[in-house]
Amino acid sequence: MRLLVVGKLNGQLSTAVKMAMSAGAKVSHVETIEAATHALRAGQGADLMMVDYELDIASLIATNEAERIRVPVVACGVNADANRAAAAIRAGAKEFIPLPPDAELIAAVLAAVADDNRPMVVRDPSMQAVIGMADQIAPSDASILITGESGVGKEVIARYVHQKSRRASKPFISVNCAAIPENLLESELFGHEKGAFTGAVARRIGKFEEANGGTLLLDEISEMDARLQAKLLRAIQEREIDRVGGAKPVKVDIRILATSNRDLVQAVRAGIFREDLLYRLNVVNLRIPSLRERPADVSALAEFFVRKYAAANGAPERQLSAEAKRRLASHSWPGNVRELENAMHRAVLLATGAEIEEQAIRLPDGQPFASADPRARAAQAASIAAETANRGYVGQTVAAMEQQLIIDTLEHCFGNRTHAATILGISIRTLRNKLKEYTEAGVCVPAPQMGAASAA
Repeated sequence: MRLLVVGKLNGQLSTAVKMAMSAGAKVSHVETIEAATHALRAGQGADLMMVDYELDIASLIATNEAERIRVPVVACGVNADANRAAAAIRAGAKEFIPLPPDAELIAAVLAAVADDNRPMVVRDPSMQAVIGMADQIAPSDASILITGESGVGKEVIARYVHQKSRRASKPFISVNCAAIPENLLESELFGHEKGAFTGAVARRIGKFEEANGGTLLLDEISEMDARLQAKLLRAIQEREIDRVGGAKPVKVDIRILATSNRDLVQAVRAGIFREDLLYRLNVVNLRIPSLRERPADVSALAEFFVRKYAAANGAPERQLSAEAKRRLASHSWPGNVRELENAMHRAVLLATGAEIEEQAIRLPDGQPFASADPRARAAQAASIAAETANRGYVGQTVAAMEQQLIIDTLEHCFGNRTHAATILGISIRTLRNKLKEYTEAGVCVPAPQMGAASAA
């Protein structure tokens, strides 16, 4: 986690910084709020700011917000003046840390505010296969397209890949393409020069430059408009970007990860997503199964979230009752892991007995989960098990995995042999030989589709 400390670095604040570093934070320091905004504009990214409560926190947050710089703030101060602490919270600080500091408090606040602690909780074979593939491709610089329904944990997997890569010590920067208005996304990604447009009061470094040396996650890439897709394609191909209003290109060294909960092949066919950009992004595809496809993960994740929210709320740590586990297993989880996390948070707060009973597990509107019919539950479990077995990769040979990767890539390329060979990093001759072997063995090989050029 990147921590920006704002204030005079002496005495107790210096001690707090050392504790934050001991807790794993990468710390930088400025003395004034003006210097803080300047550092953030210049691409010195931060996941969290720790600000002396004697400074004008409201002004700092307002200035940053005006430039769409959103970094959470925790206030800190010596002697813990209650009025000043309350004023800092009203100004927009998420927490207040009294000084002299307590090491455990600092570690807890950093973890809670930055939410940087997102361990992989995996028990189901279908998800273990995904993690195995992620481990295999993480050391490379290949672009990865992470797909799956909303709430399955696509960003968690992206962070996992970054942490396992050679770029792990460098920044991981995430941009939600769906959350930023279309007219602002370009400057958010590529930055802008002073005076490039109304409100551009100073040069602003974009996310591409902020991620230099590390990993850039383009979350919900399918929501990007066609004009910006063209500029993104050039940035990926040339490894250089143009700031809005800039006079010359800027070289960048980053790895691109992207996520989508939509079928981008269908988006290409519908004319709303560029085919060439899909090829660039989808060198490797990691499809995250929905939670209903990975039943063994439901109980593991539920237990993890119970422990997490019991600790966060100072509640006793309780086990889930047998009936509660059955209710969890029978639910379809349309909101996936995000829905399960919220349900377990509510259950921790609502539980009253020695265990978390089924009555404490409720829907967002407060209604209890419906009791599932045993026959329906058995049918659902059988269906999930069959689907999981069909999709699982555990136990396959390297040759079978290679064949699956080649066929999947060819399908993504609409049968285009030249594009598929480029994505796979092999010669067209090698690809042809492989496809000839598969055809002779009776494997169905995708044919080139109409309108797609091919090297047959």
